[in-house]
Amino acid sequence: MSSENRQSVAETCLPPDGRLASCTPQSSMLNPEIRLLGMQEYAPTWLAMQQFTAQRDHATRDEIWLLEHPPTYTQGQAGKPEHLLNAHNIPVVQIDRGGQITYHGPGQVVAYLLLDLRRWKLNVRQLVRLMEQSVIDILAGYNIEAQGREDAPGVYVGDAKIAALGLKIRHGCCYHGLSFNIDMDLTPYHFINPCGYQGLRVTQLGDFGITANRQHIAQQLASNLTSLLEQHYQSACANHAAT
Repeated sequence: MSSENRQSVAETCLPPDGRLASCTPQSSMLNPEIRLLGMQEYAPTWLAMQQFTAQRDHATRDEIWLLEHPPTYTQGQAGKPEHLLNAHNIPVVQIDRGGQITYHGPGQVVAYLLLDLRRWKLNVRQLVRLMEQSVIDILAGYNIEAQGREDAPGVYVGDAKIAALGLKIRHGCCYHGLSFNIDMDLTPYHFINPCGYQGLRVTQLGDFGITANRQHIAQQLASNLTSLLEQHYQSACANHAAT
């Protein structure tokens, strides 16, 4: 990837300034900007997330980026190399999120959350549960029962993982996010221990006979995320007012 292309993606993703949040749902700070970015190379997108987070301040509006990546393995900052069994010429990017190794590829919807957690009165555990719920609610709309797991963040249908999560927190703000398998070639998962678990089964929406428009799923995911964020915020405000 050329430096010009990296700069182009960073410019596309970097946000305008917003206004300081208040404890009202009408505040622009409680209305993340949604960016539909299409297919993007992984490395320049990661750089853009880092730049966004490094440059933001208390008045920067939060954003949610929705996109897909070409075939890429990403290895978390504490990731163990033995979980990569055979890269099969797929690029491996060492990154700064938590967790082990996972795969990104066409047919997978990725949502990156660039949020000020303090603004939303969120801790990391609450955010993880909220991200999982955003996917669980989509699956419920297709009559697919799914759940999260306390011991291994993500969303599972039975014992098969359908969505993976990973975050980086810096100065109270997060980036990275979740990947949701829709209709993709799952073969590259056979060449890793997904998320560090040997033999972990991976599934996707298409395995249940569902043909879904990925852009529609991405927009639904963004809607669920913003609704759940607002619900959490209003609940936190109500609890605070009651004490």
